[in-house]
Formats: sequence, C-alpha cells, structure tokens
Amino acid sequence: MTQVFNLHAIGVQFGQVQALSGCSLRITAGERLALVGANGSGKSTLLRTLNGLVRPCAGSFQHDVQLRQAMLFQRPYMLRASVQNNVALGLWLGGMHWQEARAQALAALERVGLQDLAARNAKALSGGQQQRVALARAWALKPQVLLLDEPTASLDPTAKREVERLMAEFADAGMTLVFSSHNLGQVKRLASRVIYLEHGRLVADMPTVDFFNGAVPAAAEAFLKGELA
Repeated sequence: MTQVFNLHAIGVQFGQVQALSGCSLRITAGERLALVGANGSGKSTLLRTLNGLVRPCAGSFQHDVQLRQAMLFQRPYMLRASVQNNVALGLWLGGMHWQEARAQALAALERVGLQDLAARNAKALSGGQQQRVALARAWALKPQVLLLDEPTASLDPTAKREVERLMAEFADAGMTLVFSSHNLGQVKRLASRVIYLEHGRLVADMPTVDFFNGAVPAAAEAFLKGELA
C-alpha cells in the first residue's frame, strides 16, 4: 500500500505546553483512521501537523509534497458570500478561471445535495448545512487525503447522518480519511483503524474491531468505560 504519512517520534510544543510527545505513526492510502481521546489529548494538533499547519519541534515527518489534501474544521469558516462562491473561491485561488470555478463549485454542491442553496448567503445556513458546504469545498479540490476535526460535533442527528454518509462515500471512492471524534458509535461505523491519544502521547494503535472488542491498554480501557483519570 502507498504510504501517505510517516511520523517518527514527533513532538509539538506550544510555549510550556507539550501538545504531542514521541508520536510515531504511518498512514497508508485508503485507510479510514479515527483519532480518539479526551479533550486536550492532542487529536487536533496531530491533524494540524498532518496538514502542515503545525510544525513539529522534534522527530521527523515525511509525506509526499505532491499529495493533495484538504482539512475540515469543527466550525468551518464561511465568507459573507453565496454558498456557490464560498466553494468556488478555493478553486479560483488554485488558479482556475472564475467561471469554471463556479461551475465546478455547483457540481460539488450537487455532490453533497445542496445545489438548491447555491445562491443563498452561506452565513445564513444551519450548522449542518455549513458543514456540508465545507465538505463540498474540500471535495471540489479532489484531495487524496481528507482530514476532519470533530466533523459532526454540535450537529443534530439528521445532519450527523448526512455528514457521515458523505464521509463514507468519499472513503468508498478511495479517499484516505483521518478524523477525530468523541462519538464512539461514529468511530465504529466509519473507521478501519483507531488511534488513542492521551496527554499528547499515542497510547494505542489498533484495528477498530480490536479496539472495541479486544485487549487494549489500561488507559484506553478506562476511556472506553468513561472512567478517565
């Protein structure tokens, strides 16, 4: 399998806070990798490191510089513009002619079922609709890897199902997914592999079925039981 990320003993520090410490991880193309752990465990920092938004202060981080990737944040930023233009802007900034970018944006919105809202102000959409616009914006870039930070947090059940459906469809089409989630049911449904982080350290790295049904490190077992230290 093609390797997309290779991290060896990386560390990330923000001032006096050690956000990641000694994390080693390999991710191959086509994986569905879930990052789990308590708030402050390092999930978001690891995602931002993979995306190149955070630079490690220790260890080595290898990836294909030609790799096309996109990141979806927990609260996606929407410009005070139409839904279609919010999606088109990223394509235009990438060098596409504006009219072609708008056409591609409309196709991306159709992919997530929001083409009827193309002319609406993106700021006026519900949280679930904004998250789907963000997915369309990411999908339009045709990434090989999609990184998602708590993609369904604070969404209602219907919106969660829609976002999960799209994530599953993207993965089925061959996209590599790396996502953080506090929703263990979602992890079971979408992930093929689980990474458990605690205090910035990678404690467990297991196939999903083994993480939920097999022997796991004591710290991860306490997390699964809701008995965090």
